Amino acid sequence: MSNPVKKASRRLRRPLEHRISAFRRWVEHTQNLLHLTILVVIPLLMGIVTTLSNTVDALPYLLFPPLASGSYTLFSDPEGEKASPRRFVGGLSVGALCGWLALTVMTRYWEHIPPGQYRVHASAVAFGLFLTGAVTWALDLQEASAYSTALLVHVTGATQIGYVLSVFLSSLLVAGVFLVWREGLYEKRAEFLYDSIHGDDHVLVPMTGDQPDATAMLGARLAGAHDAGKVVLLEVVDDEAVARAERELLDAESGPAIGKTLDDTRITEADRETLRETAGFDEEMLDEVARDRAVSEVADRLETTADRIETKIGVPTDVAVAVEGESSGTTILGAAHEANCDLIALPYAERHGGLSPTIRQLFDGDVDVIVHRSRDGRTRWKRVMVPVREAGGVAHSMIDFATRLVGKTGHISVCHCIENEHRRRQAEEMLADLVETVPRRLETRVAAADIQPFLTENTAGYDLVIIGSSQDRSGASRFVSPPTFERLDHVDADVAIVDRNYRRG
Repeated sequence: MSNPVKKASRRLRRPLEHRISAFRRWVEHTQNLLHLTILVVIPLLMGIVTTLSNTVDALPYLLFPPLASGSYTLFSDPEGEKASPRRFVGGLSVGALCGWLALTVMTRYWEHIPPGQYRVHASAVAFGLFLTGAVTWALDLQEASAYSTALLVHVTGATQIGYVLSVFLSSLLVAGVFLVWREGLYEKRAEFLYDSIHGDDHVLVPMTGDQPDATAMLGARLAGAHDAGKVVLLEVVDDEAVARAERELLDAESGPAIGKTLDDTRITEADRETLRETAGFDEEMLDEVARDRAVSEVADRLETTADRIETKIGVPTDVAVAVEGESSGTTILGAAHEANCDLIALPYAERHGGLSPTIRQLFDGDVDVIVHRSRDGRTRWKRVMVPVREAGGVAHSMIDFATRLVGKTGHISVCHCIENEHRRRQAEEMLADLVETVPRRLETRVAAADIQPFLTENTAGYDLVIIGSSQDRSGASRFVSPPTFERLDHVDADVAIVDRNYRRG
């Protein structure tokens, strides 16, 4: 395939990949998944039942309303109290049976009218509904649609015992599909649908900032939670480090001849001329040897840190040294691609009161990023708070990172702040949707307070606060309401800022 054709093909695929990526983000919201299921599964189920109805006379079409409404109850709240296949099948079947028994009793022993000549009578309806309510209550099979099946026996036109059997079989079909969907997809949606918790097990840690060792341990604990985890420690060699290596090289090769220049970061032409005369180095060779020397010194230092991490965490740890290119962010991203890393754990750095240009460039890159601000160099995090703004991929990533860090014995609190009490129930449901995919117990908290004072007042007992980078918000939104991480100067705990890149598609 020629290059123009390849370029055209990529341009055509890009909108499709963007839509697929957007759909994956959309379906990561549990309520969106439920709405999609209701839109697709219930019509398909009713279509199948209709097809059976057209071929089986014992399955009347009037049975479909209670089936459809009961199906909605199951699929709209699959973890709710009413989402019970036993109650669904039992309730509908008991309702049909009670309606048939009431009709039989009333026509034979009360009205003395043959069933074929019977018209709908209030006493038969009332008795059937009373019997349905009493039996479903006694058997703990309360189901709203049971009252519908109790009434439909009067107008189906089918033989009553055949009607009862058709209710049982059709409701059993719906319940079976629901069980397969809930057990096979809904309860495992984190595994199948949430791209946010797949990967992130090869972690690149640029050793920059004041406390890079603490960030390296955080990255190692994140990677060590997965069997295929790996850590790559990266240090970027800049021009200053190369110049320092040149001075050391000149000192070693030329000694006192240029010793007076060693306190200066510049290598003068006279120094280079002296080195060429004494060591036989030309200009290109000097730069190359100095760069190799700088890289070797950094690699030796990283190896010591890597050995310590491997011994303590038990995760494979490699080292990488890169010579700085046009910018630190570009160099780090290139190293992440070369090392096949899907997460960058970076120490926090500021510039003029905001994030450093390197961090901002990484946020705009194509690799997930977690920025770590260490308070006191701690290397274990057993109590973690996760404030979430909304359900979605970033929230799932933050909770996933928290579970990796605390291990089996730690404590995680997933929090959400609301403006007023009217939103409490909605917030509680949102948090429940988030934490129910995690195979461990998590605390959830809903606070009627602003996020900044809430964190200031409640983080003293925590080791780490994990928050989102707010990159999914518009620039205007971030201007009006700055991201939370920019307002956490007074938080006592460590802070981790999670940026999940969506452009991987």
